[in-house]
Amino acid sequence: MQRYLQFIKTKWFIAISCLVLGAAVILGIRFFTYKPDNIHYHANFALYINGQREMFKDASYYTEVQACEASNVITPSERVHMHDNVNDVVHVEDHAVTWGNFFQNLGWSLGPDYIVTRDGTMYQENGSNKLNLILNGQDYTDFGGLQNTVINDRDKLLVSFGNESQATLKQEYDAIPSSAKHYDVTPDPASCSGSHDTVTTHDRLVHLF
Repeated sequence: MQRYLQFIKTKWFIAISCLVLGAAVILGIRFFTYKPDNIHYHANFALYINGQREMFKDASYYTEVQACEASNVITPSERVHMHDNVNDVVHVEDHAVTWGNFFQNLGWSLGPDYIVTRDGTMYQENGSNKLNLILNGQDYTDFGGLQNTVINDRDKLLVSFGNESQATLKQEYDAIPSSAKHYDVTPDPASCSGSHDTVTTHDRLVHLF
């Protein structure tokens, strides 16, 4: 007993005890404060074909909260979509989502020199018509398209096919709302991200390390 009392008074015992206690406190904080890595940000866009803006009127272009799965597996349509018949706001809810992913979820195809609509109509560049891409004020027309370009928070994209002048393209781009910032800070009742918020004890334990 005396040896034990002497041992616990040694600097080694005190140092080890402090280390164990500190680790326990840190792990406890990580356990109880863990939140899932929810991603939800927005971008703005517009698409024109021969001077006419595509309005995406069909309700099937929009993902509603009822369509979100109550699981931790996110589907392609949940990763990036539009909500509530707002046709110029892109909702991004996962890592590394591209503009190609977005248009694919709409049923459209966007290549380096063509657009294919959901009904299969193809608009291909020719002598007079061209696919113009403007992202955040920068001309991406000759950059090989935006298929693999990741959508960033508050991006603004213009996709315009036709023989429009630079002045017209600027007007089309300037007409795109800059509402992504507003949606970033506004609660979204139609968000799919809420369906992935359930945190289990296993999730918390995994997060410890």
